[in-house]
Amino acid sequence: MIGLRKPKIVILGAGYGGLMTATRLQKSLGVNEADITLVNKNDYHYETTWLHEASAGTLHHDRVRYPVENVIDRSKVNFVKGTVASIDREGKKVVLEEGEYPYDYLVVALGGESETFGIKGLKEYAYSITNVNSARQIREHIEYQFATYNTEEEKHEDRLTIVVGGAGFTGIEFLGELANRIPELCKEYDIDQNKVQVLCVEAAPSALPGFDPELVEYAVSLLERKGVEFRIGTAIKECTPEGIIVGKDDQEEEIKAGTVVWAAGVRGNSIIEASGFEAMRGRVKVDQFLRAPGHDDVFIIGDSSLVINEEINRPYPPTAQIAMQQGENVAKNISVLVRGQGEMQDFSFDNKGSVCSLGEDDAIGVVFGKKVVGTKASFMKKMVDNRALFMIGGPSLVMKKGKFKLL
Repeated sequence: MIGLRKPKIVILGAGYGGLMTATRLQKSLGVNEADITLVNKNDYHYETTWLHEASAGTLHHDRVRYPVENVIDRSKVNFVKGTVASIDREGKKVVLEEGEYPYDYLVVALGGESETFGIKGLKEYAYSITNVNSARQIREHIEYQFATYNTEEEKHEDRLTIVVGGAGFTGIEFLGELANRIPELCKEYDIDQNKVQVLCVEAAPSALPGFDPELVEYAVSLLERKGVEFRIGTAIKECTPEGIIVGKDDQEEEIKAGTVVWAAGVRGNSIIEASGFEAMRGRVKVDQFLRAPGHDDVFIIGDSSLVINEEINRPYPPTAQIAMQQGENVAKNISVLVRGQGEMQDFSFDNKGSVCSLGEDDAIGVVFGKKVVGTKASFMKKMVDNRALFMIGGPSLVMKKGKFKLL
């Protein structure tokens, strides 16, 4: 223990990693052992992996979030609704817009930000699936375009063109929901579905880079049957108020669209770099205990951490699964440090597989080394979602927020 006073543990962010750290620490440490403070911009946690559903309008935005107070023990964890401005590493304090909080141990779990790779106009004219409010904005914007189409004397077909930039996990999952939502929107607003165009632009040579090719083929074929057009190996050069400019093999083309959704990149939080941590695109290459190099008192987890997969010498992709495992590991290690007994544990990622949804009742995935598709994969996806709820909030949270339309 540090001195005679209780050490101060500050956790920044109530995403998957931050909440897991907080809920595990409140179980392992007694009230007299440490002061635990959890800081989050909102008084709710949102399931980042469900945002594509809220964005497409297939799931109400309130279904993807729940109050932080529902899962923390207020007698053990002090919850502060606040916005982090910077981290003062030398002064060992966190500077919020609302005040300052000193720390003995800091857990940075601030989540990621959309990475635009410097593409002109993306920040100004494209939407991104980053939080609850941006998801609501996308849904309402798409509905506005459909609602407006038949009210104009001169019909603008571009209104009904939706471009999705990126065919990675988020892009494909959003397209799966969108493909199911569009027939409903066409019926609701009396629009011929043939007038709607959904286009996915991906710079890589394949959709879902790194995923099993057979599963990728299944996903792309399914979405194409539902009307999605793929432009693979094509880069977005610029986003404009009218749409996008794409390039392939030295050829450029303008695509007019009423809606552009950017789903092609995540970087770490900009506060990381602003606070002077050595980072690559906002992500810190952490040590075996998930600490920032040179800082034994600062742990960084989730989208802002970089953990190398030794087998392929590449970073693990930032997923909810890895963030939650990091949260558990950090909680154990901080408990060891606070008590001054036992040994800290190296972080080792146990990849249980990944499932990519393709709408309400279809998906693809690799679970425990086995490939799954269709309703079976969709069932597994809902099980994964429910398990994440259970691990943080127990059975009561699963009953409130879980997904039960299983087969």
